[in-house]
Amino acid sequence: MFGKIRKRIGGCWRGGIGRRFIKQQSGAAAVEFALVATPFLALTFAIIESALVFFAGQTLEAATADSARLIMTGQAQTNGFSATDFKNQVCSRIAGLFDCNGGVYVDVKTYSDFSSVTAAASPVSNGQFDSTKMAYTPGGPGCIVKVSLYYQWPIYVSLLGNNLANLNGNKRLLVATSVFRNEPYGGSNAC
Repeated sequence: MFGKIRKRIGGCWRGGIGRRFIKQQSGAAAVEFALVATPFLALTFAIIESALVFFAGQTLEAATADSARLIMTGQAQTNGFSATDFKNQVCSRIAGLFDCNGGVYVDVKTYSDFSSVTAAASPVSNGQFDSTKMAYTPGGPGCIVKVSLYYQWPIYVSLLGNNLANLNGNKRLLVATSVFRNEPYGGSNAC
């Protein structure tokens, strides 16, 4: 019984359907593949890029929380950190994912109370990021501080209406902010 089945399947492949399929030269399979592959690959790359943007945003959030702790505990103030020193500390926390030299911007502002902390004016005007609005004032003990990190993430896939860019030059501005009260670490209380 199994010999008949094997012979029949083998015979089909050797002489019938299989041979006709292999000899098919019309190109219909290639055309169908091209029609399906293009949107499939575009969708795949768009999904990957969206995931990378969200991952980069989360990484920036974690770096903001971690580096803001240096200001909150007074380490940045007692060690005399400049804006560049603080940015170097931020960059050490986000390792190879971001271009720290030209891409990461740090904005540290001090307030007297939480009610005076408002959403800052956007550093974007006419689709361009304006780094002149950045400041570095970490404040003293008990001051309210807002630390914001900005990064212009390049967008490569903008197909299928999935354009994540919100800046000129196909870039997306990633923003991470942390607002807190400095601990009473011992120092001047000037806010």
